[in-house]
Order: sequence, then C-alpha cells, then structure tokens
Amino acid sequence: MAMAAVLRREGRRLTQPINALHSSLISQDQAPHGSRSISTQVVRNRMKSVKNIQKITKAMKMVAASKLRAVQTRAENSRGLWQPFTALLGDNPSTDVKKNVVVTVSSDKGLCGGINSTSVKISRVLHKLNSGPDKETKYVILGEKAKAQLVRDSKKDIELSLTELQKNPLNYTQVSVLADDILKNVEYDALRIVFNKFHSVVQFLPTVSTVLSPEVIEREAESGGKLGELDSYEIEGGETKSEILQNLAEFQFSCVMYNAVLENACSEQGARMSAMDSSSRNAGDMLDRLTLTYNRTRQASITTELIEIISGASALEGFPG
Repeated sequence: MAMAAVLRREGRRLTQPINALHSSLISQDQAPHGSRSISTQVVRNRMKSVKNIQKITKAMKMVAASKLRAVQTRAENSRGLWQPFTALLGDNPSTDVKKNVVVTVSSDKGLCGGINSTSVKISRVLHKLNSGPDKETKYVILGEKAKAQLVRDSKKDIELSLTELQKNPLNYTQVSVLADDILKNVEYDALRIVFNKFHSVVQFLPTVSTVLSPEVIEREAESGGKLGELDSYEIEGGETKSEILQNLAEFQFSCVMYNAVLENACSEQGARMSAMDSSSRNAGDMLDRLTLTYNRTRQASITTELIEIISGASALEGFPG
C-alpha cells in the first residue's frame, strides 16, 4: 500500500502532458531573464519523478513475481480437490433453479490489469441471465475491488461481502470456514463461483463453477438427467442419501472455493507483473523523451548565451578605444 501511495503521489507531478513542455520554452525575444533556466528545471523535475516511478514499478514487479511463485504450486495442487466432484456430480451451469447466488472472487488491491473488471462483468451477466419474475439472484463478494464496482448499481442484491482474504497465507482450513459461513447465511439452489483461472503470467481464463444444493442434486438424479447415475452407487453405513448429498455439497463448495481463491490469487499476481513491466517500459520511453527535450532546451540556452556574448563583443569593437 505504501508503494501505491508513493506511485500516486509521483504520478500527480506528471499530470501536465509532456508536449506542454515545448510551449513552456519561451522564445528569447519574449522571455524575461532566466526563463530558459526555469524551463530546464521543470524538465529536470519531471525526469526525477519518472525515475522514481520506474523504480517503484520495478520493485512491485519483483514483489509480485515472488508472491506468484509462492502461491502457484498450491494452486496447481488444489486442482486435484474439485476434479473428482466434477466427475461425480458434474458442473451444470445451465441448470434452471429459482434461487441463484453469484460468488464473485476478486482482489483487495489494484494495479493488476483488468482481472477484477472481467469477473464483475461476468457476474453481472449471470445475474441478468438468472433473474426473472419467479427467480431470485444474490451476490456474495470476496475482495474489495469487486465490492466497489457492484455496490454502485447492485447494492440491494449483495447478500454478503468479505475482504482481506489474502492478508495472511491462505490454507484449506481458512477457506472451509469461510465456505461454511456462506452456506449458513445464504439460501441457495445453485452457487455460481466466478474467478480467474491461472494459465500463465500473461494469460488467465475467466471461469464459472456451479455447485448445486443437495435438494437440486437429488431432484436432478430422480429425473434421470445428467446426475441420474448417482442412484447406481451403493450407500454404506447408517447415513441416508440426503445426508450424504448434503455432506458432498458442502465439501464440494469448500474445495471449489479453495481452488478459486488460489487461482484468482495467481492471476492477480501475474497480471500485476505484466502491468508493472508495462509501466516500467512506458516510464523508460517517457524518460527518453524527457531527456531529449532537456538536452534541446539546454543546448538552446547555451547557444543563446554564446550569441549574446559574441554580439556584445562585436558591438564593443565598434567603439574607439
């Protein structure tokens, strides 16, 4: 956060476009004494600001790379948790239910490209598709950035909002407690988790995973749909089918949430690396242009001073000694 504050402070010093520097270089006939040295000082101050910004963006890129390495392995390992549920219960985004809950996973910090905007756009599309006279769609928001965008036009539909998830290193226990809180406070027929799946530093895929309630799973199984094969499994022990489906749904949601949070964290750090690398290169290009402007201004000032000296010496030669 301190780096971001310094970056904003330095950025405010660059609000005037660089092209305006040329207009600040007043011609010699119109300018008062010392105006060219003032223009040179303005360019020098801007060069200093750009150098500071470039140092900050390079440091932020290194920090993002370090965090990415730390979380990437855990994200890849977490994919093995939810895949068996997909094979058993399937992932049915087209299932038509009355109560939908869109769980939007985002970041708490910015400067990471458009991953948060992408998640919010998909969440709004899902909200629109699953809204109707006899339907109810609510939001559960994870992360400050998605909350800031959705609260503008969908404040009444936000059922639950949680922030600062990545303040400490995430583990399955923390996410399972979080998932349990969501299940206790939200009534649902289908949970639709929206997150960014990590592929590489420069590529992430917006993804929607659907978790159905035990009642909907049992109804779909009885109707002989995609979940009809559940009846072919034998139940051992004293638990009923409803109890097993309840446990399966809760465990599936916690596993999918754990993977979604880690995948989104990887995508966030990868996007931040790309954004900071692009910012560093842009700062370098801007610094090159400012250096050229500074050299031209300084050369013009030296040339003017030489002309004044030569003109004065020529004028003195005309006077008798």
